[in-house]
Amino acid sequence: MSAKFGKSDLGKLTYYLGIEVDQHKDVITLRQERYAKKILEETEMKDCNAVHIPMALSLNLSKSRDENSIDEMNYRRSIGCLRYLLHTRPDISYGVGFLSRYMREPKQYHGTAMKHVLRYLQGTLTHGLFFGGASEMKLVGFSDSSHNVDEDDGRSTTGHVFYYSSSPIT
Repeated sequence: MSAKFGKSDLGKLTYYLGIEVDQHKDVITLRQERYAKKILEETEMKDCNAVHIPMALSLNLSKSRDENSIDEMNYRRSIGCLRYLLHTRPDISYGVGFLSRYMREPKQYHGTAMKHVLRYLQGTLTHGLFFGGASEMKLVGFSDSSHNVDEDDGRSTTGHVFYYSSSPIT
């Protein structure tokens, strides 16, 4: 095939569509650190203080609350950027999905909740997906069931996080 089509070996994959790929013998790591830094710069949050959780535990957002609106285009742009970051950052998927509900007519407290996610991102820039050559893999799950009814549609909200682990959680 190489005689007919002319190909070249570029070596191991290191960067693809904004995803940084680090390959070693039995380990592959996928990160989007540069992209996350770019998001923080565009949202003017690159010098913010970091937080340790992606979203406040008892956050109660609604569409109908009487508060000042914020710029809808900037809010949507930030949500779109964060959604692309989810490829390597499943830890923020619940928060980003929750904030995505309010892309039409976002209020000031929706922007504050997004800033919290961005502050978490600031403290976890090097996080990503890790695929190791472990001999024993276990499915680890966490479920946060909230039976509080959503003010907008009357449904309860539930968050689930599942991932594979080769070592016990401490």
